[in-house]
Amino acid sequence: MWASFVVGILARPWARRVVGVALVALTITLFLINLRRQGERAGRAAERLETLERINDIQRRMLEGASRRPRNRDDLLERLRRGGF
Repeated sequence: MWASFVVGILARPWARRVVGVALVALTITLFLINLRRQGERAGRAAERLETLERINDIQRRMLEGASRRPRNRDDLLERLRRGGF
């Protein structure tokens, strides 16, 4: 019964036009929602990249600092006597 009702309505030209417009509106809406999601993902990826770059910079500075440290107590005393700190 419902099938014949739907077919009867879709037989009219104005009903087909309304269904076509509704499908176009649904397609555009889904496309815009997908664009928004992709933008959010891109923003999160950019934030993650920024955080990783900051962490890498901090680790690099820590390694550079560790490479300049005195190797033993004698080197430390020598640097203190020369005023290296």
